[in-house]
Amino acid sequence: MEMVESKERVTALLGWSLQAIEAIDKLGRPYVVVGPPEFTAFAEANGIPFVPWQFDQPIERADELYETLKEKSTKLAVPIYEETVEWAGTLNAKFRNDPRIFKKSLLLRDKGLMKRRAQLAGIRVGIFEEAYSKDDIYWFFKRVNETLLKIDGETNDPIHVKPFDKAGTVGHRMIRDPRDVDKIDDSEFPLLMESHLEGQEFSCEAFIHNGKAMFLNITEYVELGHSNFIPASPSLEKWRPQITVEIEKLVAAFEIDYGIIHPEFFLAPDGTLYFGEVAARVPGGHIFELMEKAYGFSPFQAQVLCSDPDTTQEQLEAFFPVEVVSAQGIAGSLMVYPNVKKVNKLDIPEELKNHPYFDKHDMFIPITSKVAERVGFGNHYGTIFFFGKDSDVMRTLMKKYEDYNFYL
Repeated sequence: MEMVESKERVTALLGWSLQAIEAIDKLGRPYVVVGPPEFTAFAEANGIPFVPWQFDQPIERADELYETLKEKSTKLAVPIYEETVEWAGTLNAKFRNDPRIFKKSLLLRDKGLMKRRAQLAGIRVGIFEEAYSKDDIYWFFKRVNETLLKIDGETNDPIHVKPFDKAGTVGHRMIRDPRDVDKIDDSEFPLLMESHLEGQEFSCEAFIHNGKAMFLNITEYVELGHSNFIPASPSLEKWRPQITVEIEKLVAAFEIDYGIIHPEFFLAPDGTLYFGEVAARVPGGHIFELMEKAYGFSPFQAQVLCSDPDTTQEQLEAFFPVEVVSAQGIAGSLMVYPNVKKVNKLDIPEELKNHPYFDKHDMFIPITSKVAERVGFGNHYGTIFFFGKDSDVMRTLMKKYEDYNFYL
């Protein structure tokens, strides 16, 4: 759905994403992209307003970026990637003359702080602590299993360690045995430690405007980091009322007024919900693409509209469809990871291509045959997209091809 916006406000997209650029361009509102310098030539060749910027430098240089954007009549910054969230926070704090906006962005970048804030608000979380050395992890692992009354000979419950400020699964390790701790390099500290939560893990994508969720999507994970689909199955969607309450708690606790949040939860068999973590940028797993396929609206446009305090309630009500019932089908993605060290061939079985749920794929033979070292769950080498009507068929199909060797 296209909407023509005011020509007076300039929106800064922080991070490079052609999908986001195309989406805001279709909105008809003026914009500028703030991204890595290596995209300068492409931006100039394609008429994309562009400000080169490295986001891995100290945030104290935000004043310099603010002055540059101010000269371009920029009034709003929208973060695309995890590393740009605090930059958007400090810029919007200046644009709106509200220092708390920056403080809120820091909360959304620190996994330890966000869990503590959620806990203070009465939101269920697992046991967690910060680790500054391997000894901290050994001790936490021991205490968690002592708390669970483990006795000699029983299998230990795992714990998880992860960086405070990395996106998704980057740097995430599961510790099942004290010897796993030895594999952690000292340079990786500090880390967040947390207990293992059993149950179904899923994410939400809530578009917030004026402190209210205008659209709430539930993404069902088939295998974390590998496959998911939208809308969720009836067995997960039946918990929507309880999930909505938790989202409202999260929005209130984190004082979120505008933009998108991407929290992850665990659902226990009895319906108890546990908070995992929350991000405030475009989610991974091709979730925005799946949402657009299922519902027909652009989540990139929705993020921009909800990030802007000047967007009216009437505009948003006209933009968003009704959750679940207005979906044209179920859209899913299966991210493919090579199981070989060198790629020589791409093998896509005819049975898959002929399946009625098969939509498309973007797998490729890389120029460099050597497979890159994995970070987190790995760098996927393409995605298979599915579209159909039955969530059980979708889940079974993804499970079937989850371990298939597409790359030989």
